[in-house]
Parts: sequence; C-alpha cells; structure tokens
Amino acid sequence: MQIDAVDQRIIALLVADARASYADIGQRVSLSAPAVKRRVDRLRSAGVIRGFTAVVDPAAVGWTTEAFVELFCAGRTTPAQIGVAARRHPEVVGAYTVSGEADALVHLRAADIAHLEAALERLRAESFVTSTRSTIVLSRLVESPGVGPSAG
Repeated sequence: MQIDAVDQRIIALLVADARASYADIGQRVSLSAPAVKRRVDRLRSAGVIRGFTAVVDPAAVGWTTEAFVELFCAGRTTPAQIGVAARRHPEVVGAYTVSGEADALVHLRAADIAHLEAALERLRAESFVTSTRSTIVLSRLVESPGVGPSAG
C-alpha cells in the first residue's frame, strides 16, 4: 500500500488524538471530512491503523515502578514462545527480541518494588529463562505514543 504525505499527517494526528473528528483532521490536512474518513478506512483495511485505544497514565492507576529486564533464554527458544509467556504477566507492557547478548528485552510496570520483584520472579520462573538482568527506571525523560512525523 502506498502511504503519501497526507496519510502520514492523518496517522500522526490520530496518534496524537484518536478522538479527533474527521472534520478537525480534514482542516489540518486540507481535506473534507468524508475524504479523511475514506483514507482512514483504507488505512484500517490495509492494517496500517490497527485500532484506537486510550492511553492511561500509569501513575494514575498506581503503577509507578518500572524496569527493563533482559531475558537470557535456553537453547532454541523462539520469539513466539517469549511472546506467549510475556502475555501471561499483566505487568509486562512490552516485550522485544533484541540484538546483543540478551535474547529479549521486557518492559515491566508495577505498583512498587515488592510488586516488581514478584513480577520479576514469576517471569524468571518461565521454563526457558536461564537468567535476567534488570534496570529500574528512575524517571521517564521522553515518551511518545506514536510513529513518524510530528502532528504539529
């Protein structure tokens, strides 16, 4: 699918505010509301836009402790196995295969250090995990909900 500059702006605007109306977006990209809707529908059917969601502030729900955990896995552990295991843990907010020494990187969020420790112990108990290395986040400096060019 070809994505042009207008599609990229529409995507950026939706990432910035998924509740923006087609008319509001149309004003910003110089299209009518129906034209924006057609483009959004096309982007959704092509799988470029996979859905719309609410972004919740973790502090507002009390999950203020976070860590990045490098997973070191046994033998021929597949990315699919890591993904299935990661989804079993509600504290996991992201899991990625990575280059370097570790096999995967997992982003955890928890209510406090005790909760983080419990989540980490459950993650370490996965049958394929041989060891982990954790880094606790002290503060978030940059966080962006989207991809591509700025909606500005």
